[in-house]
Amino acid sequence: MYLLFLIFYYLVWGGLGPPISAILLTYFKEDREVWQDYWKRVIDVKRIGIVWMAVALFLPAFRSVLAMITVILINGIFPSFETALEFLSNQINFLFYMIFTLIYGPLPEELSWHGYALDRLQKKWNAFYSSIILGILWGLWHWPMFFMAGTYQSGEIPIGSMRFWLNFCAGIIATTILMTWIYNNTNRSTLSAILSHFMMSLTGEFLNLVDILEYYNAVWMVILAGLVVIVYGPKNLVRKHKDKHMKNEIVGNHQ
Repeated sequence: MYLLFLIFYYLVWGGLGPPISAILLTYFKEDREVWQDYWKRVIDVKRIGIVWMAVALFLPAFRSVLAMITVILINGIFPSFETALEFLSNQINFLFYMIFTLIYGPLPEELSWHGYALDRLQKKWNAFYSSIILGILWGLWHWPMFFMAGTYQSGEIPIGSMRFWLNFCAGIIATTILMTWIYNNTNRSTLSAILSHFMMSLTGEFLNLVDILEYYNAVWMVILAGLVVIVYGPKNLVRKHKDKHMKNEIVGNHQ
């Protein structure tokens, strides 16, 4: 009975609540141009480009490699790839797991977080502050899961623990900054956010990193987010010659 309640909460109230709200608000409160733009940004692969597609798909793996190198150099611990090899040994199960991972989180969540909320936040604040606000909202949305037995949050990230503060609190904001960076550099592609989120979820489960690696993973996530803000600037997290175009595109789709 409890399992059914958990599934109902996450899929209906938690998982589907934000995207349904975003879709309804876009349909009833915006004009036809914004409505069409909302869905175009979900399916238009051309917006992303080869370079940014590679960034969206491989940044999580790159971050994990940095974490592995760090734990080897500092702690002398060599990661185990047993979980990854077990996944790959059964291609059908791995395929179904990939589909489940996509539907369970990245697809419904990004229809609301980056597909809807981010543009509206960036109308009032710069990309850096907007990412922090969105990251906090994203974290608060996960908050009830900490009090539900059997969830990843309640089992792996106890409230108040080092992993809670580093991986969840700092990590989710750093992750949002990196996803905003990708989103803003791919002509506001919601698809890029979905793919980036998907690869982060898949990489984490695929590698099944031990605690010390998770810590280094979060540290590198914060470092990479900081470098992005420094190099690209907090205003739009894009190169300077794109700033004006980026601002006009966001405002133009919400007038």
